[in-house]
Amino acid sequence: MSIPSRVQIIDVGPRDGLQNEKSPVPAEVKLGLVHRLQEAGLQEIEVTSFVSPKWVPQMADNLEVMAGLERKHGVRYSVLTPNLQGYTAAVKTHPDEIVVFGSASEAFSRKNINCSIAESIERFAPVVEAALAAGLAVRGAMSCTVGCPYEGEVAPQQVAYLAGLMKGIGVQRVDVADTIGVGTPRTVQRAIEATLQHYGIDEVSGHFHDTYGQALANTLAALELGVWNFQSSVAGLGGCPYAKGATGNVSTEDLVFMLHGMGIETGIDLDKLVDAGAYISDYLGRKPNSRVAVALLNKRA
Repeated sequence: MSIPSRVQIIDVGPRDGLQNEKSPVPAEVKLGLVHRLQEAGLQEIEVTSFVSPKWVPQMADNLEVMAGLERKHGVRYSVLTPNLQGYTAAVKTHPDEIVVFGSASEAFSRKNINCSIAESIERFAPVVEAALAAGLAVRGAMSCTVGCPYEGEVAPQQVAYLAGLMKGIGVQRVDVADTIGVGTPRTVQRAIEATLQHYGIDEVSGHFHDTYGQALANTLAALELGVWNFQSSVAGLGGCPYAKGATGNVSTEDLVFMLHGMGIETGIDLDKLVDAGAYISDYLGRKPNSRVAVALLNKRA
C-alpha cells in the first residue's frame, strides 16, 4: 500500500492524558483544552471517561465537562465507558462515540480490570449493544498489543484473538495500542496485520506511547501499511496507571510536524495546537512533553 495522503488524528489528551494527574484539574481547564484543540482543527477528541471516581478521581467531573462542551460542527466527541452503569450515565450527555477496552495480555487484563480477556468482552457486549441501538459509534481500545509489563512480549495471535472478540460483539473500529511503548516498527506492523484479519484498514488506528522513543518510527511503520487513523496526546500528556514506567502518548505536536513534513494533510493548525499544549502545560506547571512544541515556543520567545 502507498502511504496515505491524509491522516485523521484523535487527540486523547483530555481523557487518557489527564487521567493520571495527581492534582485535580478543574472542569473549566479541561473544557479550555478541548475547545483549543477543536479550534486547532482536531475533528476527533476523547473528552472524558465514565468510570468510578474511586478508581479514576480525575474523571469525577465527567458530567460537568460534557455539559460545558461548546460543540463544533464536524467534531466527534468520544467517552470511555467501562460498564453498563458508566454507559447509562454517559449516554445522557450525548457523546458521538463510546469507547470500550480490552487487553491482548491476559495478565494485564487481570491486573487492570480483574478478569480474563474473554470475561472483559462479555462485560462490554451489553454496552456495545445498547450504544449501537442508540445510534452511537463504538470504538474498541486494544491495549498491550506489543508488550505487557507483566507478561513481556505479546504474540500477534493474541492481538488477532482480541480483535476477533471485539468484532464479534459489534465494535466498529479498534485502536492498536502499544500501551507501554516497547514496540518497534516490525513488532507494531505484526500487531496491525493481526488486527487486519478482522478489521479493514479504515477501521484501525495506531496508538503509540513514546516510552522508549519509538512512537514516530512506529507511526511511519503503520503508515506504510496504509493506516491513516492515529491517536496522540497534546503536549505528550499521559501514561498508564497500570504500566510501571510507561510515559505519555506520542505528542500530537510531534506527530503533526512529522506528517506535515511528509506532505500528509491533517487539517490541523500546528501553531494553534502548540498554543493548546502550552495552555494545559502552564496549568500543570511544567513544559510540554513535546520536542516540537518546546522548539517552536523557544523560537517564538
